[in-house]
Amino acid sequence: MADPYTSQLPDPAAVRRALATVIDPELRRPIAELGMLKDVRIDDAGRVTVGVLLTIAGCPLRGTITADVEQALASVPGVSAVQVDLDVMTPQQRSELKEQLRGSERGNPFADPSSLTRVYAVASGKGGVGKSSVTVNLACAMAAQGLRVGIVDADVYGFSVPGLLGITQAPTQVDEMILPPVAFGVKVISIGMFVANNKPVAWRGPMLHRALEQFLTDVYFGDLDVLFLDLPPGTGDVAISVAQLLPASQILVVTTPQTAAAEVAERAGAIAAQTGQQVAGVIENMSWLLLPDGSKMEVFGSGGGSAVAERLSAVLEAPVPLLGSIPLEPALRAGGDAGRPIVLDGVDDAGEGVAADELRRIAAELAARPRGLAGRPLGVTPR
Repeated sequence: MADPYTSQLPDPAAVRRALATVIDPELRRPIAELGMLKDVRIDDAGRVTVGVLLTIAGCPLRGTITADVEQALASVPGVSAVQVDLDVMTPQQRSELKEQLRGSERGNPFADPSSLTRVYAVASGKGGVGKSSVTVNLACAMAAQGLRVGIVDADVYGFSVPGLLGITQAPTQVDEMILPPVAFGVKVISIGMFVANNKPVAWRGPMLHRALEQFLTDVYFGDLDVLFLDLPPGTGDVAISVAQLLPASQILVVTTPQTAAAEVAERAGAIAAQTGQQVAGVIENMSWLLLPDGSKMEVFGSGGGSAVAERLSAVLEAPVPLLGSIPLEPALRAGGDAGRPIVLDGVDDAGEGVAADELRRIAAELAARPRGLAGRPLGVTPR
């Protein structure tokens, strides 16, 4: 920072411009825009005191906000020191913030016919095929491309998304509105964030439907480009609820090459014939293992992904592509255990990186698909 005895006082307009770049880590919007800037004071020595209003007293990211304000002002000429005074919004201010973010009515924004968010429901016929790993890697790859991405971990019984992304922070609750944690630019909500000590969830169908509905209505994701839902295996209650709550969602089917997994995976995609959804494509995981001599071992056989895509195309009478084949790599498992998806890294010293490249390629293909405007209100009134 500048020496107050050799520099002019900071320009108040420059200070305001710098503060306009500070983004709330949960809402992902400028704090100035959200009404979180209480006041800004500059003394005769160039010290800047910034009052910031937190949404709640126990805001878990108060330290992040403080550090971001200090960093933003550090490059402003004339600023000799920065002090951040944290306060808490009044109930009225919180109410105004919620209305600003969501409007006066609550509801499921992704079911709105005007929504341009692409919704992908990642499904599998059986467990253990790497569906959750594929979900988080696709989401992080899209976020790295600059898209606004969210994940709903709809696998209530077998939730794993928070661990795969290294999330230990609980969601912030502002009255009835829930702010999801953010990891690698992806907003995430999971029942695992509300369960202590890894306790099992024993719920029947209506409770599963209500939990998913609450995730879609009470959690503030903001304006997303893409929303992923990590579904439980099979074609049970949650798959039906997704079709009801998100009728425009598209199904991504994840399978492994073996015949047994492919046959079950076909059923996970064929449900679209009953629900009216589209199948965006098939992803084959654990396709082959690269050996030290450069050859490939097909641990689980071959052809399962292509077979599922072909059979679904016939059943649905619409083209269902095989989007890609992801090799079996220890790095993919290690990234999940470490809470850092492999799409965020390059090729390692052992030459691994093909799986990450394939996941990034699939993510880029899905992100590049145009969002159709058929049936969507355009806000145009004929004269």
